[in-house]
Amino acid sequence: MIIESTGTPTLYLGFALLVIILLAVDFLVLKTQGAHRVSVKEAAGWSVVWITIALAFCGWFWWYLDGRFGRELANEKALEYLTGYLIEKSLAVDNVFVWITLFSFFAVPTEFQKRVLLYGVLGAIVMRAALIYVGALLLAEFHWILYIFGLFLLLTGVKMLIFANHKPDLEKNPLLRWMRGHMKITDKYHGEKFFVLEDGMRYATPMFVVLVLVEVTDLIFAVDSIPAIFAVTGDPFIVFTSNIFAILGLRAMYFLLVDTAERFHLLKYGLAVILMFIGVKMLLLDVYKIPVGIALGAVGLILLVSVAASLVASRRSAPEAEHRR
Repeated sequence: MIIESTGTPTLYLGFALLVIILLAVDFLVLKTQGAHRVSVKEAAGWSVVWITIALAFCGWFWWYLDGRFGRELANEKALEYLTGYLIEKSLAVDNVFVWITLFSFFAVPTEFQKRVLLYGVLGAIVMRAALIYVGALLLAEFHWILYIFGLFLLLTGVKMLIFANHKPDLEKNPLLRWMRGHMKITDKYHGEKFFVLEDGMRYATPMFVVLVLVEVTDLIFAVDSIPAIFAVTGDPFIVFTSNIFAILGLRAMYFLLVDTAERFHLLKYGLAVILMFIGVKMLLLDVYKIPVGIALGAVGLILLVSVAASLVASRRSAPEAEHRR
């Protein structure tokens, strides 16, 4: 049985309600705990929670399709979901690295970072939902756009590979320069506030500037990652759900990596290779369709190799750095 989309209005509504409940719980926890430094233990715990929820949804999704359409389709769609989730989760790492750079550049107090990221994740969900909808409409009308997506991902991967060690110069960022030239911005933070009144005039705080840059960063990375998941499946419901679950765990991933980012410095090379692989997969779609299972295995293997290589390189460089002292 061939189905263009497994999503129904009821499924979309149910999933939207689930996401709203999860975000509400997240906001409630943030309000209850207040501004505080997120420990690695807390971040690891939340990461496990988000991954468990994403996998539980996959299990439910498989059970739903198995009962309605049969085992073969259920296996196929569940595998597409898992592959899409892994791709989005892995590509999100680069997003996190940029967040680390942003917070370091603006010296955002650690106890305030959680709130900015929560709003950042909320904005990312809205933007990605809109982009996925537009992407699905375009693919339904113009099959050849897949080749545009594939070429874009291939070139993006090559560019990422070449500039893997390049650190962005935020002082030259055009958006930041525009905000500084057109907005009144305070020199210091005012707690978690985005705006304050000073001498009867409304000022933006550095927190607001960081939030805007976080949202723009999310949009840029969405343009990269959403075409990547369309290489795995043309089912908009799977694209949407796997993407959103990957985004929901972004904040926990940030706090998990913020103090260990240097140890995983080779991950960017792995992410570049993943983008290039997915781009090639897209370009070959009408010549040879790489099975989803092989794509899942390839992405997982690339991630494992890049993580292992990063850890080995970090261990080797540590004694050398100690010796130089």
